[in-house]
Order: sequence, then structure tokens, then C-alpha cells
Amino acid sequence: MPQDSSHLAAATGPSRVVVIVDENSNPFELGCATEVFGLRRPEIGRDLYDFCLCSPEPRTLMRDGFFTLTGVTGLEAADSADTLIVPNRPDVDVPRRPAVLDAIRRAHARGARLVGFCSGAFTLAEAGVLDGRRATAHWQWAESFRARFPAVRLEEGVLFVDDGDILTAAGSAAALDLGLHIVRRDHGAEIANSVSRRLVFAAHRDGGQQQFIERPVPNIRDESLAPLLAWAQGRLDAPLTVSDLAAHASVSPATLHRRFRAQLGTTPLAWLTGERLALACRLIEQGESRFEIVARCSGLGTVANLRTLMRRATGLAPSQYRKRFGQHVG
Repeated sequence: MPQDSSHLAAATGPSRVVVIVDENSNPFELGCATEVFGLRRPEIGRDLYDFCLCSPEPRTLMRDGFFTLTGVTGLEAADSADTLIVPNRPDVDVPRRPAVLDAIRRAHARGARLVGFCSGAFTLAEAGVLDGRRATAHWQWAESFRARFPAVRLEEGVLFVDDGDILTAAGSAAALDLGLHIVRRDHGAEIANSVSRRLVFAAHRDGGQQQFIERPVPNIRDESLAPLLAWAQGRLDAPLTVSDLAAHASVSPATLHRRFRAQLGTTPLAWLTGERLALACRLIEQGESRFEIVARCSGLGTVANLRTLMRRATGLAPSQYRKRFGQHVG
């Protein structure tokens, strides 16, 4: 169950996100962090985060010597982070600098949230903060990770893992998924949707989805799930079942299940539940205070079901979610 991060939202001003950049760090994940947490948000009307890069050296040679990063603050900035994103790099067998690992341990000891993108899971594990905890890593390095860090509860194949105050993403693109998940956790679904629209990126891919799918682009145009998804999204308040989805697509439930797995990396039921929960969150953020109405209009049925699913997905009861995120709607 993800831990409640309300201490971040309740802090005075935007919470502080600090990214450690170290020798041979991957520029793509650095760009993801900057895009999600570092840009000004005039379309929202306020800055979501106070963002900062730091490095143990004045000059940092990035991956494969593509470029050198200069002009960022020193590693001491990590000591003021509410969220600390740790460095990643392709040479996972090379030990991290002791100063970087010490900064991570200090941040963890004082209760900061730790985030590892891609091979950043190795950095967290090397710092010793992942022992006994859930995490994921890129499928290419899963076997190596498990052999080196047997005390970590590695979840292979998923996009990202939210273990409360420590979050890990499996690969490069999954860094965007995890970043948006963090925004959603901190600021609610509407704000996360706004950020995703600016990124022109999917607003929500559940962390449990597969890291890679069998067929990224359908071979046959008619097999695309897009028309079915649009049809279902317009009827979330109806008692839709997987059989209903299959009937509308004129396929068997088994065929529909295979297509969801191949094209979306999830099951029809998991997708439908996720869409309903996202709608419920938006309704609460938009001011609907009657949870029985939220449950009915989102297709979740009962307040008890709404409460169970919201707690599982966000760590918050509906009333807590309303208190945290309802005020952010204009």
C-alpha cells in the first residue's frame, strides 16, 4: 500500500525535488525528471515543485561522453530534498561514489522520498535502502540485480513500483509513467492529466503493466483497441463487463484478453477498473462531495467499493482525497 504523502502537499510552497547527476548518467531520464518536475506550469497557475539538479563534481561527463554538464549546485542540495531522484547509468557493475550513497542514506533517514529511474534501482540497492523493500528494474538487468541484491523484493516485468517512500521505474520510458504517478499522488488526477497533456503522453499507465508488449503496433488496423476504449470511456457509469466489451468488439472474451495484453500490457478488467477509478478521482476533485454519487457515476457501484479501490490505488480514503485535492480545482 503506498504511504500517504500528504506531508508533501501540506508543506509551505512547492515541495523540493532534487536530482543527483553523476558520472555517466543517462540524459533521457534526466530529461524526464526535468520535464515532469522542473518546468513552470502557467497553464495550472502555480509551480508544482521546486526543482534542482546537483552533482558531486563541478563538471559531470554524461553517458558515453555525449556532453558535459556544468553549472549545477553541489551534492549538499540533496540534504534539502523532499524527493530525491538518484543517478542511473548503463554500467551498473561500477560502484557509485561513497558521497552519493551517503547522501541517499541521509535523505532516507530523515524521511525524504527516494526515486530510482531505470538502473537507479541499483544505486538505491547499493546504498542499502532497498533491503526488504519492493522494487523493479529493467528486464535486461533483472537477473543481475537479483543476484547482487537478494534482500530486495524485485518485481520483474512491471513498469514501476510504488513502495511508499521509495519508488522505482523499470526503464527509460517508464520514468515518465512513474513521474506522472508521483504528480498524481501529490496533486491529484486533474493536475497529472494537465502535465501529461503538455507532454503529449498517456495520462495513466498502471505500474503493474508489462515493461514490453508482444506487438507495440497492431499488424491489422481493425484490431486496434482505440475505438473500443473510446466507446467504453463514454459509458463508465453503465454496468459494463468484460463480456460487454468483447461483444461490442465482436470478439470472444479470450480474444479480447489477448489483444489487451498485446496492445496495452494489461487485462480488460484491470483497464476498466483503472478508468473508473480515474473518473471517480476527477469527480471528487471537481467538487462532488456525495460519495454514493461518485461511486455510481464512475461505475464503481458502492461507496465501500470506491473506498477500497481508492485506498489501494492512492493510499487515501475518499474523504482524505477530497481534503487534499478538492481545493486544487479552480
